[in-house]
Amino acid sequence: MTVSARQIVLDTETTGLEPEDGHRVIELGCVEMVNRRPTGRTFHQYLNPHRTIDPGAVEVHGLTNEFLADKPAFEDVVDEFLEFVEGAELVIHNAPFDVGFLDHELRLSGKKQSMGGVCRVLDTLVMARQRHPGQRNSLDALCKRYDVDNSRRELHGALLDAQILADVYLIMTGGQAALSLDTASGDATESQTQRRAERPPGVELVVLRAGEDERRRHDDCLDRLDQALGEACAWRRLGL
Repeated sequence: MTVSARQIVLDTETTGLEPEDGHRVIELGCVEMVNRRPTGRTFHQYLNPHRTIDPGAVEVHGLTNEFLADKPAFEDVVDEFLEFVEGAELVIHNAPFDVGFLDHELRLSGKKQSMGGVCRVLDTLVMARQRHPGQRNSLDALCKRYDVDNSRRELHGALLDAQILADVYLIMTGGQAALSLDTASGDATESQTQRRAERPPGVELVVLRAGEDERRRHDDCLDRLDQALGEACAWRRLGL
């Protein structure tokens, strides 16, 4: 699996379960990552569906028609949304649900493209089921399994869920989830790099390169990881 340099972790909230029944998107939440690091850029929008929200859906996300009455319609923000996600890889939990709704909204807005034509899509639910067959793989279950804090998730919310999913995805794919170590500007990372590079005057940095036997054993270890995961491990996906 090739990892895209730019990824958008995306979630939606809706008026109900089926776009074929006329249900609509009422909240969009997107979190941008570049080279597996959050950039601080997000796209978040509440939307007026111009239809009644199912009571069961309100129990899940807490969004009401009264709250959404003064919010823009999807067609009012569609161009801004497409500009934000275009060319990125979308990271979505249970992607067919969100993509199905977004494709429906694009058609209603008079757009000819589908989300699959704008972005590649990675489904973290499929990934989780491959890694943890026979286990619960909801976002809450993955948070518990990977020790990701979801204490703020009393109700579903598109932006909050996208932020939580970003943490889960980074851990699940072998990356660093302590996002507080980085800043959107990269200043902290640069400072840390400079401190690591400092050494006393006159001390030369000794570089010890792996020998042939060490490289072979390293490759054997990665082969075992690939076999256990059923796909290329993070080390190989990142070209390290």
